[in-house]
Amino acid sequence: MRRADRFKYFLDYFTTNFPEPKTELVYGNPYELIVAVVLSAQCTDKRVNLVMPSLLAQFPTAAHLGAASAEEILPFISSISYPNNKAKHLAGLGRMLTADFGGEVPSQIDELQRLPGVGRKTANVVASVIYNQPAMAVDTHVFRVSHRIGLVPKMATTPLAVEKALVRYIPEGLINRAHHWLILHGRYTCVARSPKCNSCPLAPGCAYFEKQFGRAAAYVPIPEK
Repeated sequence: MRRADRFKYFLDYFTTNFPEPKTELVYGNPYELIVAVVLSAQCTDKRVNLVMPSLLAQFPTAAHLGAASAEEILPFISSISYPNNKAKHLAGLGRMLTADFGGEVPSQIDELQRLPGVGRKTANVVASVIYNQPAMAVDTHVFRVSHRIGLVPKMATTPLAVEKALVRYIPEGLINRAHHWLILHGRYTCVARSPKCNSCPLAPGCAYFEKQFGRAAAYVPIPEK
């Protein structure tokens, strides 16, 4: 199956069966989301959602966060992975949001990446989820699933290379949704160990399934609703 056909199968399935995916991080405004995404690096969304209420009760705005020291933030995120570094990032994030952006979360990728603790992946998540921009955030799930299905070439060995390969084939209006589709598929079906291939709806269009179990079922476009 050609790569373009694999993309079509992937997009047909999810646009038909899961048209409006959402992040599993719980947030109420852009400030809360960017804090949650910073905390979610190498940590589960479930764990982040557990610590956010007490953190936000103490630091409800960027100004409150920026006025705090890393040592004051640390007790609220001690159960998160790499809490010391993330406490420093959050303190710096609050200060820069307050001083440089009037307490508002910027919408541009380059401006977001200026913020402490915000790399390209985090910036793309915020731009996609909050501002509905065609930004493809590549985390470990997106990286793994994209390669397994055969959506990206083997030489796409960096998150940026995977991002570029994905947006080449995904229509601009679907990019922010495709980000969630790939993450959720990797989180619950195409898991790192023992992927659930026998119950995977993408099996007929998946390179990994074909390699492991023989030629996949003939490609049949999923009818539109």
